[in-house]
Amino acid sequence: MMPSPDYRTAPLATRALPPGIAFIIGNEAAERFSYYGMRAILIVFMTQYLLSANGSAALMSEDEAKGWFHLFVSAVYFTPLLGALLADGMLGKYRTIILLSLVYCLGHLALALNHTEAGLAIGLGLIALGAGGIKPCVSSHVGDQFGASNAHLLSRVFGWFYFAINAGAFVSMLATPWLLSAYGASGAFAVPGILMLIATLVFWAGRHRFAHVPPGGMYFVRDIFSGEGLKTLGRLAVIYIFIAMFWALFDQTGSSWVLQAARMDRTVFGYDILPSQMQAANPLLVLLLIPLFSCVIYPFLNRYFLLTELRKISIGMFVTVLAFAVPCWIQIQIDAGHTPHIAWQLLAYVLLTSAEVMVSITCLEFSYTQAPRRMKSFVMAFFMLSISAGNLFTSAVNFLIRNDDGSSKLAGADYFLFFTGLMLVTAIIFAIVARFYSGRRHLHREVPGVSGHF
Repeated sequence: MMPSPDYRTAPLATRALPPGIAFIIGNEAAERFSYYGMRAILIVFMTQYLLSANGSAALMSEDEAKGWFHLFVSAVYFTPLLGALLADGMLGKYRTIILLSLVYCLGHLALALNHTEAGLAIGLGLIALGAGGIKPCVSSHVGDQFGASNAHLLSRVFGWFYFAINAGAFVSMLATPWLLSAYGASGAFAVPGILMLIATLVFWAGRHRFAHVPPGGMYFVRDIFSGEGLKTLGRLAVIYIFIAMFWALFDQTGSSWVLQAARMDRTVFGYDILPSQMQAANPLLVLLLIPLFSCVIYPFLNRYFLLTELRKISIGMFVTVLAFAVPCWIQIQIDAGHTPHIAWQLLAYVLLTSAEVMVSITCLEFSYTQAPRRMKSFVMAFFMLSISAGNLFTSAVNFLIRNDDGSSKLAGADYFLFFTGLMLVTAIIFAIVARFYSGRRHLHREVPGVSGHF
């Protein structure tokens, strides 16, 4: 299906910012509020609020809830393959985003109306399809707005894109746990649903200002199975295998770190922080650390050695090891009968968020530029498979360590020590493998234009 003739089908040849960027970033902020707000309370909902079909409590154990949490996150990052196939092969990015955003809204509606195991399954299934399906389309739609003339602004805009993600996430991770505590599951799940509807409307409003790159159709399929397409996927697959382990640790901020926070002293300036609210530290820190890394840390390191994308990622992986060592130490204190202060977990968030800036943002831009022109969404989805694989691994670990009597084979600090050691081995091997990577940058061709307005 080709875009309407009313839509521009290529980026403008301009050194200014492309038109329509504000609509994409506004959409992303609202959508991320929706997703992270729902996700922030998910582990608490499953262990404290879940009901059976007859209305009685059907609460999950901690290991079971962690297993299902990471299985859901894995599904969210597996369905981007479907979204990419629809966007690059059939409907185009814009129509795919609109269609799957409506599915996304229905998922929130199901969670708000039905708090049983069936409602949870339906709601999370629809959200996984909608949220996952639009992920590669939105990020690659950002890149589609740029040509060679303003490609120098691409890194800055991807930084703003990530800023919008975390601005939405920060507000939702504070607000949604409070909504759950004050108004119950219905109110807590309804607000993210309303924000998702707003996100869809904002994106629709910018439709005449976007560059609508046409879907590739059969050319897209041929590109995937061409020599260059397969080589690109093969090269990136080697990198993504290691990136998966980063996500296996990172996304535990929504599961094991929440459960650990419940056993810590959470009083700050006389106010008791809810365990799930601690997750808000991550998006807030991203907002602070993006400019710090871009303006201070990266220029400083570049004085001493060329800071390529893969070197940034490699450094970030070693920082992840340090980040997970902190909750390992915290858990040792808890296992001895002590109650460490939540400030220790804040230190872990500072380290983990620094790693995220170096690994996630860098890999997002790296994936887009390495993708052939008709494979942008597909390669973004391929990158997201690394997130899916990491969470699937963590889910499998949590299901496998459950004993029949409800105890765990990796109890207490052993759980965190296991992941810390695994990340260290991964970081060392990645640093070696990354030295041998060679790739090629791909950007879209431009159409004539002299300004950033359309």
